[in-house]
Amino acid sequence: MTTVALIGANGYVGKAIGHALSALTEYKVTAVTRLNYSEKKADSYDIIINSAMPSARFKAKNDPTWDYQETVAKTAEIVYGWRYKKLIQISTVSARCQLDTVYGRNKVAAEKLCDFGNNLIVRLGAMYSGDLTKGVLVDMLQGKKVFVHGDSRYCFASLEFVSAWIARNLHRSGVVEVGGRDAVSLQEISVHMGTPIEFEGSLDHQEIHHPESDFPAARDVLDFLDTWKR
Repeated sequence: MTTVALIGANGYVGKAIGHALSALTEYKVTAVTRLNYSEKKADSYDIIINSAMPSARFKAKNDPTWDYQETVAKTAEIVYGWRYKKLIQISTVSARCQLDTVYGRNKVAAEKLCDFGNNLIVRLGAMYSGDLTKGVLVDMLQGKKVFVHGDSRYCFASLEFVSAWIARNLHRSGVVEVGGRDAVSLQEISVHMGTPIEFEGSLDHQEIHHPESDFPAARDVLDFLDTWKR
């Protein structure tokens, strides 16, 4: 049986990955949180999944030192301080398309630490699920101003799809971007919702490079929003 340490197991993405892995009998998963991190670090694993990097873009902008510590320094601690055969780094498409931001630069710096051997770096696009509590979709549903241009295109995919894809593809290596096979603009979402949204800011396209054939359509998010609003 393949042993897996899932770091960040209580987070938004980590919890979903853990649920997806629990359905696969070939993996023995150890959930790693802040509470048991030091204890579990003493063991060795076939695979480590690092899903603990923060997704707080605005906090990264306002507190670059905090974001560096939580993203780059803690990834380095895992890379050099844990014992494993393979590392899977859960990252974001911001590591490619937001290099003009602290958040994006720190994400790519963390990726570079993991880019060796048969490791896998998974860059995620925008996601949605029933327990979503923050992000552009929540802001739009609440009628808040969105601080990017309305024509910005996002490759939305459900958290359920993304976590299941990761669980099925632990054998892969290199850099893979996972999300919608196409993209939908925020303005199109606003029109579909029938809610006037004020957009302010520059274009922020977050589209997947080289989408695979089984990736979902980004416009599935419209059906999700219809159900979620009800």
